[in-house]
Amino acid sequence: MGHRHYSVKLQDYPKIDARLLSVSLAKDEKDWQSVFHTHHFTEIFFVANGSGNFLFRNDIHPIKAGDLIIIPPYLEHTEQSIPGMPLEYYVLAIDGIAFQTKENAPAAQIFCNFDNRMLIADLFAQMYYEIKNGRESSEQICQRLLEILILRIMRTRNVVPVPLTTVRMTKECAQIKEYLDTNYAEHITLETLTSLTHMNKYYMAHSFTKFTGMSPIQYLNQRRLETACQLLRDTDYSISDISSQTGFSSQSYFTQIFRKFYGITPVKYRQLHSED
Repeated sequence: MGHRHYSVKLQDYPKIDARLLSVSLAKDEKDWQSVFHTHHFTEIFFVANGSGNFLFRNDIHPIKAGDLIIIPPYLEHTEQSIPGMPLEYYVLAIDGIAFQTKENAPAAQIFCNFDNRMLIADLFAQMYYEIKNGRESSEQICQRLLEILILRIMRTRNVVPVPLTTVRMTKECAQIKEYLDTNYAEHITLETLTSLTHMNKYYMAHSFTKFTGMSPIQYLNQRRLETACQLLRDTDYSISDISSQTGFSSQSYFTQIFRKFYGITPVKYRQLHSED
């Protein structure tokens, strides 16, 4: 008779203060529109089947079965399937923690194709099974499975969980972002945002930059340029009209910012996309 014996070393480990808010399983059946959105909590997204792209405002990442994506609070994102290969994925909503690298860099997104995909997939499947059936102790089991998942992520990838309070976007910053997303066509200055939040102008700008990676005015220009690109592709509005509709003070300034951001003029951008 073969026999293997392994002792367990007793050690004190730091507590992972994460709370599981929800577990879901979705399949892209083309019955909903993929749109950018945010959450006030951390999401862990795991691709069970299919292939596609995971989109952030400035990045597109190909994803496939076995990939795991961590989305921090307030980061705009969405996903799209490749035709004929619909994505099927689990999503965990988690409160209490976010993730960052061991070098203390913020982890905006992490893609982990694990060596043993089935071990990770089984953790998600067990959580979904427990929460769907709602039997006795299901929530406690799901919570323990979440802790196991986090430990496996930590062991496989160069990331650590940190209290969400250290990275949470403040209510004021979220308010500013929502205001800019909605009112980008208006004349907006730092004074406008200061009066909106009643924060010191310099503290407000510093806080917003910390949580978004860009200043309020940089974010505003980016939001305007995204809309301008859509108008250049999908309408025959003049450059002057697009400049005005997206909130730029003049056509020349619009062209200057557009060229700086994309490396080409709005006219050239339209020509390139009219040939697609």
